Amino acid sequence: MHNYDMNEWDEFDHLFQKMMRPFKGLDKIWDDITSSGNAQTFGPYYYGYSMTIGPDGKPVIKEYGNVQPSLIQKSEETREPFVDVIVDNKEKVLKIVAEMPGVEKKDIKIEVVGKAVNLDAVNGDKKYHTKIPIKQKVDEDSVKATYSNGILEVKFKLKEEDRPQGRTVTVE
Repeated sequence: MHNYDMNEWDEFDHLFQKMMRPFKGLDKIWDDITSSGNAQTFGPYYYGYSMTIGPDGKPVIKEYGNVQPSLIQKSEETREPFVDVIVDNKEKVLKIVAEMPGVEKKDIKIEVVGKAVNLDAVNGDKKYHTKIPIKQKVDEDSVKATYSNGILEVKFKLKEEDRPQGRTVTVE
């Protein structure tokens, strides 16, 4: 056990008080702000929605968050839409579902480029862009798109996988 003499303790106390001085100043500033009634608190603010398919096959959208969409500050920046890629091997279909609320059907541009789909939409302050990689072999000529209630669906027919021809080898 170490016995501190008064000089060591005074040096430690002096150093500690010196380090605490800026924080004590912050306490005074905070007290002045809150006592004046001009205090304004910030976030986190969030808003979102989830989409599922109901038993009737139509989308069901549920909102969540602590702020209404009308209170969210509008921004001119491009957003990446929420996208889900669904592969239905039974129906032999690849479906891309993208949530793009606030745009019209005529504002949406879809491009199939190689092994990716580019989605773009612009309508006033609503701007969306995303590039979705496609890992499956699809028939590009079969592509169809529909847009309803802020939900874009892009469907492709899946191509049959090239299966190598097998060969039995006889052991001699």
